[in-house]
Amino acid sequence: MLDTNKMDRLTKGLETKSEKMRVLAKAGFARADIARYLDVKYQFVRNVLVREEDKQVPDGVASARGPDVPNRTTLDADGFVRIPQRAIAALGLKPGETLTVTVDDGEIRLMTIATATRKVQALVRQYVPEGISLVDELLAERRLEAARENGE
Repeated sequence: MLDTNKMDRLTKGLETKSEKMRVLAKAGFARADIARYLDVKYQFVRNVLVREEDKQVPDGVASARGPDVPNRTTLDADGFVRIPQRAIAALGLKPGETLTVTVDDGEIRLMTIATATRKVQALVRQYVPEGISLVDELLAERRLEAARENGE
């Protein structure tokens, strides 16, 4: 639900829609909500805000949308973050896919369940000698326990 009262307060006295878009985006409102509030197309809001982001990139640094520089995103008023399309495509993410969220040294990391599983398996492999099957060891232990309980 749009907080139009807050949006009205923030944009009071601003003459252009572009100025209003910048102020509302800095306040954490989502682009789609800004477009609805200003009764403009989403693409117009996006174009204005992307141009503004590019202005913030220092000279000599690649654009925030460049291939080797992370995409930028903002935290909206409800605490949601949109993952940039380039990152979604690069990771092959699908709508509705479950991601793990971890915070490490001031960074938020998102991983698919498959990636998290692969990382845990690599970590465990560091402590398990080559050729050892933890599953086989567990089964052998359980069989031995069962045999002892049965008096064998």
